[in-house]
Amino acid sequence: MPTILVTGAQGQVGRELQLLAEEFPDWDWHFRSREELDLTERNALDDFFAAYEPDYCLNCAAYTAVDLAEEQPERAFAVNVLGVRSLAEACAEHHCFLIHLSTDYVYHGSQTAPFRETDPTHPRGVYARTKLEGEQMALQVNRHTMVIRTSWLYAPFGKNFVRTMLRMAAEGKSLRVVDDQIGSPTYALDLARLMLTVVERIDRDEIHYRDCCGVFNYSNAGATTWYGFAEAIFALRQVQPELKPIPTSEYPTPAERPPNSLLDKSKITALLGLEIPDWKESLAHCLQRIGDIG
Repeated sequence: MPTILVTGAQGQVGRELQLLAEEFPDWDWHFRSREELDLTERNALDDFFAAYEPDYCLNCAAYTAVDLAEEQPERAFAVNVLGVRSLAEACAEHHCFLIHLSTDYVYHGSQTAPFRETDPTHPRGVYARTKLEGEQMALQVNRHTMVIRTSWLYAPFGKNFVRTMLRMAAEGKSLRVVDDQIGSPTYALDLARLMLTVVERIDRDEIHYRDCCGVFNYSNAGATTWYGFAEAIFALRQVQPELKPIPTSEYPTPAERPPNSLLDKSKITALLGLEIPDWKESLAHCLQRIGDIG
C-alpha cells in the first residue's frame, strides 16, 4: 500500500486528486494545502516526512499568479524555487518519488511546431523563470523526479479561463479574446488521472521508476486559440455573448504570454501507452460537471 502526499491540495489538480482518491481506497493518502504544509517551511516538511514516510509526492503547489509575480518576485521565487528545492531534498532523503508540475511558459520560443522536452527553454517573466528554476532544482536535488509541463489548465472550480468566460457571459459583458496565441487546453481531471497512472504503474512494477524520471509534456490533444477556446465553451453551453477576436497587442499584460503553447506529448504516450482525450471532449465533461455543481 503506497503512501501518497499531495501538496497544494486545494488547487485545481489537487482537488481533482482528492476526488480520484476514492478509486484507490487501499492507498494511504495525505492531502495538504499551503496552510497545512507550506513548502517554504523546511522544518514542517522534515516533520511530515519523518512522521509519514511517503512513497510518492505529487507536488501541485505553486505560485501561479502570472502577472502578480512581476510585482512579487521574491514570493514567487520562495515558493517556486526554494520551496521546490526543500521538497525535493526531503523526497531524496526519504527515497520518495516526486511528480512535480511545471508549465509551457518555460519554452516561449518562436517555433510554430509543438514543443518537445528537448527544445530550448526561453522563459520570459518572473513566473516562467521561477518555474523553470524550480523544475531544474527538483531534478538536480532528487534524481527520482518526474517533471510534467502542462498548459492552459482548467477545472470546474478555482480561477481559470472556463469559469471566467462563463461568469462574464452570465453578467452580459462583451468579450474580447486573444486569437493569435495557440495551445492545447488541459483538463485538470485528465492531468490528475495521468499522475495517478504513473504512480499505479510504478507501484505495480509495470514500468520502472527510472523510466519516469526527467521532463515530460502533457496537455489534452488538439489545438486552438484562446478565442477558439471561448467559442467552444459558449457553443457547448448554447449561449451567444458578444465575442470579438483580438490580437495580443490589444490585450497587454504585465507578464508576456507565449505565442505558442503547443506541447508534443509523444514521450509520455510512449511511456504509458495511453490515448490522450481531445480537448473538446474534456471541455464538454468539465462543463457538465459545472452544471451539476451549480
